[in-house]
Amino acid sequence: MSERPDQTRNPGPRWGFAFLRWADRNWPRWFFRLALRVGNAVAVVLLPEQRRQSRAYLTVALGRPARWMDVVRHFELFSEVLLLKMHVGHGRDVACTLAPEHAEAFEALVRSAQPALFGTFHVGASDLLGYRLADWGRQVSILRLRVGNSDDTRLLGERFVRHVSFLWINDPTKLLFDLKDAIERGASLALKCDRLEYAARTEAFQFLGARRLFPFTIYYLAVLFDRPVAFCVAVPGRDATRDPLCLHASLPFHPDPAAGRAANLAAARLHFQTVLTELEVLLRAEPRLWFNFLPLNPVAA
Repeated sequence: MSERPDQTRNPGPRWGFAFLRWADRNWPRWFFRLALRVGNAVAVVLLPEQRRQSRAYLTVALGRPARWMDVVRHFELFSEVLLLKMHVGHGRDVACTLAPEHAEAFEALVRSAQPALFGTFHVGASDLLGYRLADWGRQVSILRLRVGNSDDTRLLGERFVRHVSFLWINDPTKLLFDLKDAIERGASLALKCDRLEYAARTEAFQFLGARRLFPFTIYYLAVLFDRPVAFCVAVPGRDATRDPLCLHASLPFHPDPAAGRAANLAAARLHFQTVLTELEVLLRAEPRLWFNFLPLNPVAA
């Protein structure tokens, strides 16, 4: 049985999003920033599981035992990006720049009329990428987990309702039909490819010092429906709530209709390994960008 939205919740109080937005609007900026830092320190204390997983991940990414302040700063950046998403949901536009690597090929795909599969990860402000695709005039179906207290998703969905729809992954049996319908309608899909809970297909890839399991369903869909795949992550600036986002895109993967399924999947594995290698470079430079707060992807047997 699938979970009801009110059974699956983000950590924190139900009134947390509304209070955060109210304080952001009504308190002086210096006072709000101070209160946000204090609130983050309290969250680190009150969320022991997220704290433990943050420390475990940071220890791997940093190559040394993570300290208390490393974990606090990890929580702080997450809060900054959450605030940015709420700003965008309430109508603010955020400037984006494409990193030069692969920018030309990625933008050519995005600006084309060809439906595509756009992958990303729980990294930085990558939640906003599905909505950013709407700015290029694309009809996008975003795969998301429906939870009971996700005001950022609700606000963003209301703002971009003309171009964006959601495919809720809580019920995998219904999702299969919704996916097929969206693809056959010519919509592009945007989905995250790091968490394993609802992954139909997983495979092992080198990432952060070990061969770890990752969802691989996006490539099976690409081969089945002859759709290109491109990955992108959004890295916030020094001031996450004000600076432009830097979009790091991959080279697109195009299935070859003349090749067999096995050959296409072999090429897809090479493509995804390159994507993960480039992602690891970003995370080694700024480990706080990884926003899973869950056990790191397991090492393959």
